[in-house]
Amino acid sequence: MCTSCGCGHGETRINGLVPPRRRRGAGPAGAYRLAGGAPTQAEPAPPATTGPLGAVHAPEVDPERTIRLEIDILASNDGQAGVNRARLAAQQIFALNLVSSPGSGKTTLLVETLRRWVGAAAVIEGDQQTDNDAARIRATGVPAVQINTGKGCHLDAHMVAGALDVLQQEGTLAANSLLLIENVGNLVCPAAFDLGEAHKVAILSVTEGEDKPLKYPDLFRAADLLLLSKTDLLPYVDFNVDAAIAIARQVRPDLPVIQLSSKTGAGFAEWQAWLLAGCRRAQQRS
Repeated sequence: MCTSCGCGHGETRINGLVPPRRRRGAGPAGAYRLAGGAPTQAEPAPPATTGPLGAVHAPEVDPERTIRLEIDILASNDGQAGVNRARLAAQQIFALNLVSSPGSGKTTLLVETLRRWVGAAAVIEGDQQTDNDAARIRATGVPAVQINTGKGCHLDAHMVAGALDVLQQEGTLAANSLLLIENVGNLVCPAAFDLGEAHKVAILSVTEGEDKPLKYPDLFRAADLLLLSKTDLLPYVDFNVDAAIAIARQVRPDLPVIQLSSKTGAGFAEWQAWLLAGCRRAQQRS
């Protein structure tokens, strides 16, 4: 996991400011979480192995200690994610965690989504540096909070809690609304961290390979929807849509897929209908 490589969150900023320090309590001793499951007793640590050319992951750290650290980090994150989820449910907010590679068109997709959206909405943006994406969102008239993770390669539930506090303080976290969380561009670590969202949404652009779901299965297995983006480029790239969908469903059977283009607007009616249905479910559950 990234944290054992030294990819910590000491440089986190929310709207350019250092957030208040939150207590990150550990979970039960020896417990860990499988995706979508409850904490479970950890199995004995496997023996350390070396990678190519004798390299080892975090070579200066004892492997058993690394596993214990990762267990505690995930358990602490899951505890805060549960708090976030309850907070959002109490306000009937439908929250999504959008995850993709850098350059897949996440921010453009959000901008075009918000231009078409008729209800209340807010956005939490995650990037290592700059507030460029949050500025683009704010230009649509929708409130946005920028989280800069510094060396961190993903958002976590504690960061999102801080961003929710900012939206609450600004009076822009509306009840019965849509919350879109754009995670840091990365297909690996965001898959492991629950933010308190209703669903993870994976985005795969047609400029990437059809076999991405096989190379990065954790994300596509955790996703409840796949958005196939930049479909307007299909005439110019070597990308097989049917193969990409079939491969994604090898990893997650029956995974819903929406094909869309932010440039032409194709697929946005289906995407908006999916969002509206989710908002209705969020309102009915409270």
